Amino acid sequence: MRLSLSGEHTGDEYELEAAIGGNKKDEGLPHAELFDEFVDAVCTRDEARIAKGRQRLVDELGEAALIDTAADIAAFNGYPRAADTTGIPLEDYKDEATEEMRVELGLDSLNLSTSRPV
Repeated sequence: MRLSLSGEHTGDEYELEAAIGGNKKDEGLPHAELFDEFVDAVCTRDEARIAKGRQRLVDELGEAALIDTAADIAAFNGYPRAADTTGIPLEDYKDEATEEMRVELGLDSLNLSTSRPV
């Protein structure tokens, strides 16, 4: 896992279980609460919280930290999109949530079988 390898390099210890619902204050990641608040604001598309989080990041950590954080969020948003385009099966909830869009775009009629010649 990348974070654990980074910790080996820096000597820092991280509680990776915190990433799936643990106590953010005790996870060992510096400024975890600040980052978590900003990520949550972006994911919920709360413009007021995004603006506040953006300013807090700049005030507390500098402009470069804001840029790095935004780039990380964008990258992690892109990874599942890239996976989805490779033909990895949709989870049931995604299948249901995108049904109308797929019908409108005619996506379900495409033959995306990996057995056809490229």
